[in-house]
Amino acid sequence: MSKKKRTAAIMLSIAALSLSLAACGKTADQSSPSPSPAPTASPSASAAASPFTAASPTPAKERTLTDGLGHQVKIPAQPKTIIASYLEDYLVALGVKPAAQWSVANGIQDYLQGSLKGIPTIAYDLPFEAVSSFNPDLLIIGPNSTVEGGKYDQYNKIAPTFVLGDEVNGDWRKALAKIGEVLGKNDEAKKALDDYNKKAADAKAKIQAAAPGKSIAAIWLVSKQFFVVSDKLSSGNVLYQDLGFKVPAAVTELAATGKASWNPISLEKLAQLDADFIVLINSDGSGAQSLQDAVWKSIPAVKNGKMFEYPASSSWLYYGPVASSQMVDNVVANVAK
Repeated sequence: MSKKKRTAAIMLSIAALSLSLAACGKTADQSSPSPSPAPTASPSASAAASPFTAASPTPAKERTLTDGLGHQVKIPAQPKTIIASYLEDYLVALGVKPAAQWSVANGIQDYLQGSLKGIPTIAYDLPFEAVSSFNPDLLIIGPNSTVEGGKYDQYNKIAPTFVLGDEVNGDWRKALAKIGEVLGKNDEAKKALDDYNKKAADAKAKIQAAAPGKSIAAIWLVSKQFFVVSDKLSSGNVLYQDLGFKVPAAVTELAATGKASWNPISLEKLAQLDADFIVLINSDGSGAQSLQDAVWKSIPAVKNGKMFEYPASSSWLYYGPVASSQMVDNVVANVAK
């Protein structure tokens, strides 16, 4: 893929990420390098607050469930051909292979390809003809905005269409539970969450033993612009809520004034970043001029060798049970080794 196409893929990936997180919908221009506005409701930070009701066996007959927009949706007894664009993280966690996987500008969710390799792609905006070509028996859609403007009725003519809605879609734990309910995989969803909570708790203990009271920040470099993750959203939720790192003052300040999961930060402001560790998600590549700047090299965590770099193809720009689990593994390998 050319650099130009790769940059476009990353931009649209993060626009769709914010769409996946947003509790109030996403309307940002997907050609912009700035991530879209942050949700008004933050994801659940408590591993103890389970979104699950009593587990139920795999259904043997068609059921009618109410989706996040109030639609009464007839769910097939055992759906076989499922399209759940940009919700594939949850399907992978539940052991389900979709009929097609989300894509944008020749890019896909690389971090899931261990499970989704070979699955055909479908454009992020779900063109009706493309959806119909897969002859799905169930569509699962995340945010409200995807079905606005009469689109729901058109999708529903193709296959039963269940919309999570912004409130559920903005919290991966709730989304996992709901998708598990829709697919008749309550037990699998509960186990996936229990496994993640245990992994995060064990990782937190290891991290606090190896680096007690330390702070961390996730920084994203794309098109020569730096962004810092919010303290409650995306990978920030994993770092600060799940793993217990201290939030640097600069991150708190930007999260209070910014309106995105990833907020722009100047190189000069980065020089003041009071983080013991930095996770750098580098979309500009190893030869990025921004990383050769003397100001960047003067940042304490960079100067002290406490900066850990990952490519845009990693899980760090995404959010869900699989992405979060991979991030936890990354942090433990870097900090608690």
